[in-house]
Amino acid sequence: MPKAEVNGIEINYLLEGEGADTIVLISGLADEIGMWDMQMPGLLGAGNRVLRFDNRGVGATSKPAGPYSTPMFAADTKALVDSLGISRFHLAGVSMGGMIAQEYALRYGSDLRSLTLASTYAAPGPFCSRMYAMWADLAPVMGVPFVMRDVALWGFTLPFFNEHQVELADFEKAMRYMDQPTHAYLAQLAAIQEHDTRSRLSSISVPTLVLAGADDILIPVSLSRALADGIPGAVWATCPGGHMCVWEDPEDFTAAVVDFIAIR
Repeated sequence: MPKAEVNGIEINYLLEGEGADTIVLISGLADEIGMWDMQMPGLLGAGNRVLRFDNRGVGATSKPAGPYSTPMFAADTKALVDSLGISRFHLAGVSMGGMIAQEYALRYGSDLRSLTLASTYAAPGPFCSRMYAMWADLAPVMGVPFVMRDVALWGFTLPFFNEHQVELADFEKAMRYMDQPTHAYLAQLAAIQEHDTRSRLSSISVPTLVLAGADDILIPVSLSRALADGIPGAVWATCPGGHMCVWEDPEDFTAAVVDFIAIR
């Protein structure tokens, strides 16, 4: 995969498709570029060009010492799209990626044609803050793969556990062998603990879709709804599944994104 030397780091990326419209995808905590694999057929099939990449601290992108922040990740994204000559694009982020996308819209909103914020929040609140504190305590002792196995328990719904044993086994295997250094995981985790855009959301003027898994318990749906309520004119929608609806129900997730950006 190609890499871009921007913002003091190397960013691993993939730019696919020949469409006139470009969609830039931002991944979540500890997620590598492959997290979007199940979205690619639908996004490319709708005639789009798609950019996806590994965030700072994960995958084949540089993993410098922290601290990291969501504004820093947004600056990385800006530097990457500028280096590739991409402008006036659709931006979509999931979980941590949705937090980064909020900061992008607040700082570089004139670049965007639309904004999709999925499975995310404006601020973590007391529940998520306590959950993240537990992960931060566990990771140095048990390792990042162990923590990510715990994330899976929060991320998928009970029907998915009952009905998709093969997919779950594949996911758990990927978690077991993931290669994210503890320092980089903790730096990403701290960034989402500290993220707070509540007082600035009214400044987002780009057409925005806030999308949540209807049964998300990792980032409670009420937090995503509060995010939507804070952005003028934002469209609110849910799709089947939990926090990992991007994988649990990829067809409905992708369709919601494609339908939203098609008229922007």
